[in-house]
Amino acid sequence: MLSSSEHAQYTQSSKTGARAVGQGLVPGGCRPGRAQQEARGGAAAMEFSEETLRTQLVKYKFRDLTIEELKNVVKIYPNFRFSMDTYTFKDGSLKDLLNFSGTIPVKYRGNSYNIPICLWILDSHPFAPPICLLKPTINMEISVGKHVDAHGRIYLPYLQNWSHPKSIIIGLIKEMIEKFEEELPLYSVSSSDEAKQLELLSYIAKITTGETDMNSKTMVGGQKKDGGFNKVTVIGAGDLGIACVLAIAAKGAADQVVLLDLSEGAAKGGTMDLDIFALPNVEISKDFSTSADSKVVVLTVNSLGNAQSYLGVIQSNVDLFRGIVPAVAHYSQNSVLLVASHPVEIMTYVSWKLSAFPKSRVIGIGCNLDTERFQYIITNLLKAQTIGKEAWIIGERGEDKVPAWSGSNLVTCHQTERVVNDNSQEQLANRAMEVLKGKGQKSWSVGLSIADLIESILKNKRKVHSISTLAKGCCNINSEVFLSMPCILGTNGVTEIIKPLKEDKLVAKKLQSSAASIHDLQQQLKL
Repeated sequence: MLSSSEHAQYTQSSKTGARAVGQGLVPGGCRPGRAQQEARGGAAAMEFSEETLRTQLVKYKFRDLTIEELKNVVKIYPNFRFSMDTYTFKDGSLKDLLNFSGTIPVKYRGNSYNIPICLWILDSHPFAPPICLLKPTINMEISVGKHVDAHGRIYLPYLQNWSHPKSIIIGLIKEMIEKFEEELPLYSVSSSDEAKQLELLSYIAKITTGETDMNSKTMVGGQKKDGGFNKVTVIGAGDLGIACVLAIAAKGAADQVVLLDLSEGAAKGGTMDLDIFALPNVEISKDFSTSADSKVVVLTVNSLGNAQSYLGVIQSNVDLFRGIVPAVAHYSQNSVLLVASHPVEIMTYVSWKLSAFPKSRVIGIGCNLDTERFQYIITNLLKAQTIGKEAWIIGERGEDKVPAWSGSNLVTCHQTERVVNDNSQEQLANRAMEVLKGKGQKSWSVGLSIADLIESILKNKRKVHSISTLAKGCCNINSEVFLSMPCILGTNGVTEIIKPLKEDKLVAKKLQSSAASIHDLQQQLKL
């Protein structure tokens, strides 16, 4: 913990602690690693000067609004200083941004502390939230908690819900102070090892239970005895999100389900009904911190923007995900991300890039529902059963999906007890696909499919599902694209991709064509 006599001042150097597992991205696609946080060129910080700011912010789109707001901040927090520094984005691009830094007063357990912070003001301010970071001095360490990661990146509901003109920097700082008074984000490195361990246990207790009384929970070796607690977060309270919650609850697949409603205003429609009838172990929230320590996070949100082109629609979804995935990666760093947003292949790729999770823990719903229906139609409606193999729908979800087979090339038809050859196999697939075309994909159907995937993950069933996974290296695909392939699914996501034993050049050609078109779209997106 910080000594109460210490008055921390902002410095350019930062002891940021261990590498964060999630490596989230800041707004605009920035990675909050140490090298990116530090300014290049290091201009000296200056006291507030409207005239100087007006000169330095010449490239800011809403300069006058920005200056007026910063003027109001300095009236309340006069120790804040500013400088123009160069910020490095994830793609390596550089941009000169306003670095607004100072200390904020925080009261914690009867003592007062000055917590050093840095706000990078984007050139689209006030319509985009600032990048918020702790800037500890050389004798401080960051305490990773609900609202701070190991890089010092600050996560707050206020930032996630930023909307001009309601959202202002003063309001942001006030919420920052409130959250830091619940969990002090820094401690002094001069503290004894015993004190540091006690502090760490205290934060663990508060993060995992939401309580500050450590004696109220049973601890074993410093760990709470809830390692097997299966929590699932569903992001998006539309029809699909609610269908997922109901299906997960019906299967009893999770110990707790959090429905994260990102829509503005009061609860409407289905979320209101869920609230009224209070399903057991289901929580509705608008705060990203409620998703903390989820085993699986399901993304069902889609942008409702006014884009006219298909590329514009996808870019709107990318912009939406940029404000969601980094926060999810921070709060649930060991989770499996399950993407159900459209188009699922591209949005799974986007989630993979924004989260920096390993490829095995970022998957899309892909063709799982189609495959389950396909196998059911073959076995139960067409009365055929594959011998030593299974039938799958793979590739791109939608019109370009492809039927595929694994194992031997034999099929037994129960009605005639005869063995049919490859041509009959193809005829069987075509008949099944015709039946499949007449089956729509309603929200409740997709929700049931998602609940099935979640059960396989949480119970480590190692069941094979046709889901969107990184297909690079399969069927001579050399680009980073996600396509549905038969995958063994367990606690840590994809453990193995099942490759067909019988090569099919036509199938490979269709997969390569889908991969090429998806990759072309991905290259045009601004991540």
